[in-house]
Formats: sequence, C-alpha cells, structure tokens
Amino acid sequence: MKGFVLLISGPSGAGKSTLLKRLIEEYKDELYFSISSTTRKPRDGEKDGVNYFFISKEEFEKGIQEGTFLEFARVHDNYYGTSLKHTFEALEQGKIVILDIDVQGFYIAKDILNEIITSVFVTTRDKKELKKRLLKRNTDTIEVVEKRLINAEDEIKELCEYDFLIINEDLDKAYNELRAIFQAQKLKTKTQNLTQFQLQWNKGE
Repeated sequence: MKGFVLLISGPSGAGKSTLLKRLIEEYKDELYFSISSTTRKPRDGEKDGVNYFFISKEEFEKGIQEGTFLEFARVHDNYYGTSLKHTFEALEQGKIVILDIDVQGFYIAKDILNEIITSVFVTTRDKKELKKRLLKRNTDTIEVVEKRLINAEDEIKELCEYDFLIINEDLDKAYNELRAIFQAQKLKTKTQNLTQFQLQWNKGE
C-alpha cells in the first residue's frame, strides 16, 4: 500500500463531521473520504452518495455475505459499513483514506489494515456536554438521544486502544490538533517511498 488510513471515531454529536469537513477542504487533493453505506433513513439535507450510500437492509446483508465491506457494524438498529474495494483502490493510488467509523468498526479495520492505520478518538469534555449537543441539533427523539449516550459510555471504555485523543471543546483548537496528527503521519517513514528518496539523495552528491 502506498497510502495510509486516518481513522476517526467518537460519540455521535462530538463534532467529528465538522472537523473532517475542514480537513478535507484544506487537503482535498491528498485525501479520499470513504463514504459509508447505511440502512438508516437520510436526515434533512443529506444526499445519497455524498453523506452516505443509503441502501436497504437486504442489500447490506447481501454485501456482508459477499465480503464487500472493510468493516461494518449495527448501531441503533441500523447497519453502517465501509467499502473494501474503494478503500484499497485509494490506498494504491497513494491517497490518505479517511474513515469515520465507530468503535466496533475500528477493531475490524485495525485487524485488516494494521500498521497503516492511525486512529483518533474525538469526544466532548463530558457526557453532560454531549447530551446538550445532541439535544441542541434537534434531529433525534429523546429516546434516541438516550440510546446514543448509552452507546457513548461504551465507546469511552475503548479509548485506550486509540493512538490519539481530541477533546472537542474549542473547534479551532480541536481542528489544529487533528491537522497536526495528519501532518505528522505524512512524515512517517512508513508512509513514504524511501527507496526513491535514497536514490535521489545519492544522485545529489
């Protein structure tokens, strides 16, 4: 593989999408944002093929049987999954693949992609703040918000498995932290063509 994977997880409402949108806008020529498939219904303003690929439960389960997903998980009674084919194509092209997936998917992706993954967990400063944000966006019922908070409690337990933690209290600060992680990964020797550099370096004698 020529590229690497920047994997982002965290509770719904923590601000992952906002942070990733800024990163993609700044580095759009270098990045491939992996669009997940899901069986949930689109929210207001969401578009098929832009935010998610919205597919039926039957179609998703067929994909599971055929092994077409890099990872998949069932969250809040809906399936979410990442295309294996598109991910590997982008990596072979030297792209930095952005995965926005939950903790369940993180473990599956980590098993497959191993050392080329850099993982980042994004969260609020506490559960109270997360609940406040979920209620403020007004897209879910109280019951769904409570489900998301219970799920967030389980996700927080897996925090130590991630490479980096970003507490998204101040958006600009959180973005600068994510940007720094991204820049550092690009400088890692394992993400670069060292043989070519060594040849070029010697030619400069």
